[in-house]
Amino acid sequence: MKSGKPTDIDKLYGLEPVIEPGEGSDGVEPFADVQCPYCGETLTVRLDLSAGSQSYVEDCQVCCQPMQMSVRAAEDGTLDAVSAERMDR
Repeated sequence: MKSGKPTDIDKLYGLEPVIEPGEGSDGVEPFADVQCPYCGETLTVRLDLSAGSQSYVEDCQVCCQPMQMSVRAAEDGTLDAVSAERMDR
């Protein structure tokens, strides 16, 4: 088989494309790394920028504590900033 792009094998076998963390162009939701304010673990979270800037609660994937996620979208719809804060303050 001729060597090509990594996504060529997905097309060949009719597989869903793999989305790598950090990708987010072409209407695909971006990923961001945030640090849990409770346990300190770095988590990769998927962000939905279709609603623009927003705030929501998401549980830490490691310690299960609720984090207040704040997502700020730029005017062009790209990610401007993301943060995770403790809920017990």
